[in-house]
Amino acid sequence: MTTVFDISSIINNIPLLLEGLYTLTEDDINLCKSISDHLVETSCLLIKDPRVVKKDNDVFLDLMEDYFSQSDDIKKVDSRPEIHYQVGSTPSLIETPRILQDENLRAKLEALPEEHKAIMPVHADVKWRYFWRLGPRPKCSAFYDLNPPPVIPQHFPQFATIMDMWGKKLHDTAEAVAVLIAIGFGLPPSSILDLMHEGPHLLAPTGSDLSRFGSKNSVLAGYHYDLNLLTLHGKSRFPGLHLWLSNGRRIVAKVPEGAILVQAGKQMEWLTGGMVKAGMHEVVVTDALLATIRSAEAYNRELEEAGRSGEAKGEDLDKEGGGGEG
Repeated sequence: MTTVFDISSIINNIPLLLEGLYTLTEDDINLCKSISDHLVETSCLLIKDPRVVKKDNDVFLDLMEDYFSQSDDIKKVDSRPEIHYQVGSTPSLIETPRILQDENLRAKLEALPEEHKAIMPVHADVKWRYFWRLGPRPKCSAFYDLNPPPVIPQHFPQFATIMDMWGKKLHDTAEAVAVLIAIGFGLPPSSILDLMHEGPHLLAPTGSDLSRFGSKNSVLAGYHYDLNLLTLHGKSRFPGLHLWLSNGRRIVAKVPEGAILVQAGKQMEWLTGGMVKAGMHEVVVTDALLATIRSAEAYNRELEEAGRSGEAKGEDLDKEGGGGEG
């Protein structure tokens, strides 16, 4: 999966299009048709949205690395098991991957060639997750569990600001993709977007303790599909995500700099009558992930050595304005 669809040329015209004030060009229509066809063929897309930039992704990743590095006891304060973990943290070993519960899904997986099979988990997922609600909530709803107030962790004063910032960027991209897919399917532009209005949209980052679960082929998140309409991923700092295309072929997820990975969820499969398949995926410890860990550990050692050197010469560094970073 190497095709990146750049939606820069149409992104600013989508609001006008929805108001009936913009007429699609032939290039616009061809782009939309290419996007929808690719989603049917593969269950996933790589999207270039100029509103989504690396520095914002880095701010978000820094926050989540700091959050997930806390002790389990501290993170569990942010869990809400009484509403099925629909906001806040979900601890490790809580979620059982679908492959361990769904015999039909397991049979389909077993029928795949050996090189395209998932690694079978032996227990619940070891990852932690954080659910953060995005966008306006319905004024009246019979489903409180889907619309509870947010959980804001202690010691992270910028948590809500950063989560809302990054979440909105991904949500804006999701809405744009929904419009372009609808056009590609020959539907009115707002057909899918209208169904997303005031839905229980989520920013749902995950993190795993690789000091405990970092051995090769450890399953961090077992083979599964997502129940939602679309799942969007920014570029991760660590590899290990595998995707399955509609034809059953397993690929390593590689997100180019500045791109967003979009994968169809089960709602998209239902909505299209099975024309678009929900994308299967897993997260496992691979050789590439282990190499990245070693590289990160070496970098951290260099920083520690530089820090010790800075402490030894701290007075001189302070005079030059550098001591605060040492």
